[in-house]
Amino acid sequence: MIAHLLLSNGMEFDGVSVGAEGTAYGEICFNTSMAGYQEILTDPSYSEQIIVMTYPEIGNYGINRNDFENEKVFAKGMVMKNYCYNYSHYLAEQTLSDYLKCNNVVGISGVDTRRMTTIIRESGTMSCLITTENVTDEMRKKLQNWQMDKDVAKNASKNKILKYPGDGVRFVVIDLGLKNSILKNLTNANCDVILLPWSATEKDILSYEPDAVLFSNGPGNPEDAVETIETIKGLIGKVPLFGICLGYQILALAMGAKTYKLKYGHRGGNHPVVNLQTNAVILTSQNHGYAVDEKTLNDNVILTYKNLNDGTLEGFSCPDLKIEAVQFHPEASPGPMDAAGIFKRWIEQAEGYKLCQKM
Repeated sequence: MIAHLLLSNGMEFDGVSVGAEGTAYGEICFNTSMAGYQEILTDPSYSEQIIVMTYPEIGNYGINRNDFENEKVFAKGMVMKNYCYNYSHYLAEQTLSDYLKCNNVVGISGVDTRRMTTIIRESGTMSCLITTENVTDEMRKKLQNWQMDKDVAKNASKNKILKYPGDGVRFVVIDLGLKNSILKNLTNANCDVILLPWSATEKDILSYEPDAVLFSNGPGNPEDAVETIETIKGLIGKVPLFGICLGYQILALAMGAKTYKLKYGHRGGNHPVVNLQTNAVILTSQNHGYAVDEKTLNDNVILTYKNLNDGTLEGFSCPDLKIEAVQFHPEASPGPMDAAGIFKRWIEQAEGYKLCQKM
């Protein structure tokens, strides 16, 4: 079946349908990971986005039951160069196309994804649509007017309380579009984890007597997370605070800094980041369209990581207020595990703060 891809700048591409039939609108972005399409599709940070995979062969290892980052697909669509109809992997249970159909997600293959990536890099992120239907003037008009929902992070949250008992330090995790791998890193370290929805208030959070609070990744513009930013302001100085991706951005906003939208974002598993304290370089997994303006951070904030591709800030800490956060994903999934030690350090810091309170 023929599928069509339209960009809001007027460019159109034809290809072959992969997945569900129908029409999907979203913000187009590209991901440079060589593997991990299953994790990418189920990462809530991709809510309302259509993903261009720069790696040319997609679907070759199918879908398995172990690598989901959430219970459903959050991406609106997927753009591929070559779709592999015959997968090969000992854990695979389903084709990518069938999985997309089951989740009502449209996809298109046969597209020159390297050219598409160049277009996004030159023109910037824009809205797009994928359809298996005949393109109409009404579709074109809707595409021009499409905008991402301001409540996208709220909708990505599980919006329920979940508990993962452990004998270690207690982490309250605020779900803004949480990836399962973040929970796995904490529970594998025997932390006592309580997952709360985005709407949790300062009172709700402190009622669990946490040793630390972690604000998760998630989709959308960080400035739209008004309620969570206010909650953080009330928590500052009362309990150690950590953040990943969107959590990093809203922590910065709560401390008085500003954020801005990147031209085409950082998405993939091969982004080099330098530790500004040690000069060590690590490869990181990233998925974000916004960045923190380092010039707007307070003087008591220490810059910890920077992106070697474009110089954007990738991490900060504020020991005085017991705050530390990173823009990249230390849990990877997909991507290299160079940054996995950050979880160990945060857990050790939470243990240290807890010990100091008892003395």
